[in-house]
Parts: sequence; structure tokens; C-alpha cells
Amino acid sequence: MFVAGFPAGAWGTNCYLVAPAAGEECVIVDPGHEAARGVEDLIREHRLKPVAVLLTHGHIDHVASVVPVCGARNVPAWIHPEDRYMLADPERALGRSLGQQLMGSITVGEPDDVRELKDGSVLELAGLRLTVDHAPGHTGGSVTFRTPSQNDIPPVLFSGDLLFAGSIGRTDLPGGDAAAIMQSLARVCLPLDDATVVLSGHGSQTTIGRERATNPYLKQAAGAADAPAAPRRGM
Repeated sequence: MFVAGFPAGAWGTNCYLVAPAAGEECVIVDPGHEAARGVEDLIREHRLKPVAVLLTHGHIDHVASVVPVCGARNVPAWIHPEDRYMLADPERALGRSLGQQLMGSITVGEPDDVRELKDGSVLELAGLRLTVDHAPGHTGGSVTFRTPSQNDIPPVLFSGDLLFAGSIGRTDLPGGDAAAIMQSLARVCLPLDDATVVLSGHGSQTTIGRERATNPYLKQAAGAADAPAAPRRGM
């Protein structure tokens, strides 16, 4: 499997292009603030053909470029129904004071073709097989996308703002729920193989095994630690 990514815009949100190999069809995960140019650069460099945009949740730092990216290639965007409202009304998801401060001149809205994700569904796109897991807590409609292991290639988890290297997503914005994110960590992340590569919404690549051993939140979700000390991240 081929994955190319880059941190986009003011919030450094990781945007990923995923394909079976260079030169083939791909999906685009989380085209955030000012991501459109970076997406086009990677498409040209690796001769990719986008067929869909996948959104781990609806916060503006993950969806700000969804309209131009989908429009440029006439492809659908997939999002969980509980976060769909954020495409057109991102300030509501951030709280009005923070939303007005952050939004500036960003133009928002829905792409022409929006499709809704379901927990446990399997997307067969661009020659990829991606399992969707609803993972509320950071937002009500947060999801992850995971690939199966293939030959000697380990599985990959696109975790959005559920799990980071050493931390997890914040839960203090509208729709956030601290208890729910701990339940999502336990249900979605803990059953995964230690070799699973975690590509998150912010920060560096990690693995489930590394986070199982060192992440205080994941340890708490497993009942192996007291109150966590690491700072939470994400918008």
C-alpha cells in the first residue's frame, strides 16, 4: 500500500493520500486548511487518480479544503452523519467565540456529493479495503479507517483525532465527551495488533504497540494506569 501525507495549514493537520501503489487510484483523508495545493502536488508527483475524500470528523482543521478538493476531481466526500452539520456550520462545532476567532475568511460548505459513513461498514474504494469504526469522544461523529494486513504489510489505522503519539484528542469542544473517548479507545484501538501503524490527524506516526506501552490514556483505557498526565491535542 502507498501512503503520502503532509501537515496542512495553520493547524498542521495531517492529510493523507492512500493508494494500492503509485500511479493508481487513491482516496484522500482529511484535506484540511490550505490542503488543496499540497493534494494536487502529490497527485501529480505520484500520478494518482482520486476517487473519494474520507473525513475522520468534521472539525474545520480537517475539512476546510473538502469543497475545492472534491470539486477539482468530481469525487464524493464521506463523513459520519453526526458530524455532517459541521461542513456547513463549523462555528457551531467550535463554539461561537472560538469559531469566529479561527474561521477568518475560510469558505465552507458541502461538496456536491456527500455520503454518510456507518460503524462497521467496509469501503471498497480505489482497490483498498477500509473498515470504518465509529469512535465518538473528540466529536460525536468521529471515525477511524483501518486497513487489513496484507502479506508482510502491517495494518494501518487512520485515527483522526482519536489517538496520537503519546496523547489523544481534546474533549472540551461542543460534542466532546471524555467518557466516550475512553470507551472508543478501548473498543477501537485496544483490540488491534501491536504492529498496526497509526497515522493520526496531528503529529508523528506511531504504532498500537508503542501506544499500548507508553500512552497514559490508552493505558487508562486498558485499566492499567491512574489518571493520565499527557496533554491532549487537536482542535
